[in-house]
Amino acid sequence: QVQLVESGGGLVQPGGSLRLSCAVSGSLFSFYTMGWYRRVPGKQRELVADTTRTGITNYADSVKDRFAISMDSAKNTHYLQMDSLKPEDTAVYYCNIDFGRSQVWGQGTQVTVSS
Repeated sequence: QVQLVESGGGLVQPGGSLRLSCAVSGSLFSFYTMGWYRRVPGKQRELVADTTRTGITNYADSVKDRFAISMDSAKNTHYLQMDSLKPEDTAVYYCNIDFGRSQVWGQGTQVTVSS
């Protein structure tokens, strides 16, 4: 079974940076997208960024030009580099792999942006 484990969350001041990592265990043969979502209490989970196998990326308007998604196939890990963080970026962030017929979620990691 494929499992995802996020790390890298924490407390950061506005304008700071964090890099989230998603380690993938299990064998991956193909997928539609790998991505990151976030959720705050009382709000629906929303897409932050994702990437296809061919490297086509998609970003929410609120994070465009500040966040970057990438992957390291040798390490079976994908990342979300977050720069110029704002208080409104505070949320629990989840990594995700969409296989089309099914999807797998990580446990989530808390990101708090506050001075």
